[in-house]
Amino acid sequence: MSVGTNRPHRRLLTSMAAVFAAGAFVVGCTSNEPEEEENAPAAETGGDGGGNSNDEPGETVVIGFSGPEADHGWLAAVNDSAIAEAENYDDIELRTAEGTNDASLQISQIETFINEGVDAIVLLPTDGAQLTEVATRAMEAGIPVVNVDREFSTPFAARTTILGDNYGMGVSAGTYACQLIEEHGIADPVIAEIAGIDSLPLTQDRSQGFEDALAACDQTVDNRVAAEFTVESGEEQAANLLQAAPQIDIIWNHDDDQGVGVKQAFDNAGRDEFFFIGGAGSSNAMQWIQDGEMEATILYPPTQAADGIRLARLLAQNKGMSDLVQVEVPRRIVLNAPVVNADNVEDYLHLGFES
Repeated sequence: MSVGTNRPHRRLLTSMAAVFAAGAFVVGCTSNEPEEEENAPAAETGGDGGGNSNDEPGETVVIGFSGPEADHGWLAAVNDSAIAEAENYDDIELRTAEGTNDASLQISQIETFINEGVDAIVLLPTDGAQLTEVATRAMEAGIPVVNVDREFSTPFAARTTILGDNYGMGVSAGTYACQLIEEHGIADPVIAEIAGIDSLPLTQDRSQGFEDALAACDQTVDNRVAAEFTVESGEEQAANLLQAAPQIDIIWNHDDDQGVGVKQAFDNAGRDEFFFIGGAGSSNAMQWIQDGEMEATILYPPTQAADGIRLARLLAQNKGMSDLVQVEVPRRIVLNAPVVNADNVEDYLHLGFES
């Protein structure tokens, strides 16, 4: 069962993934919600029943953006997408802080934004807990904060939180694995998992989602190793996995950046008897899918900060989301984690990031 062989077209899973990992808008209400303006003009809300006025130029707003150091392909794509999105709007003045993995430096960056009196802040914290206090201060100063990817310790630290779905990634991968097993009549399948850093909640969520989805088709993970989201660790741990398991039917690798090393280990060992599923959606992975060298990847959108820029603009201009009946921007948005395979890869090529 070579990953390079032709296979029948597959249907994308929507049933289980919709239950466990739907990219739904979850709208809450807390005491730090700004009061609604009375008699707000209908054109400034998403619930006016008319056309979309949100993209029309409005009052210029100053948005401060602080993200992590771009030491990983996905993180670089996050930062780049935020800057590119701001350039699409003439009414956004973007102030970008230098990317950093130093929580203390990032705290000082947010303090600078507060002192400058920016209209909104988009923040992907290097550590959500450590950045909670300064983000709360920004909120108390009347500056809406859009929290991206790594959550703060309290909802009072952000007006809106936008997240990828780590648990949903695991569910999508596991559900797709179940489909492969059924479609190809694999008896007693050997399933392997190459995780990221095990101590991180995101890795734990991905693994739990994978386990839960496999349980729905009475399967379990037979062999598991954990890498460190790097090419080198991916190659090392994949090599260890292959040595421990002489026959594998399905492998899910959590991260396409470390997947460069994982794929190298496969090639070095001359092993391709398994369905190879990746995670995140790199350009490399999408090319491998097109070349028949990889079965699929599970998207973890690198556009989260770009979406954050859009939301910050709407918040600063007192607008809502035109695609919703609701007047205001939701407090929490979780993006979907779709399966990208040969059937739909061309639809997602523009989201691929360089590893």
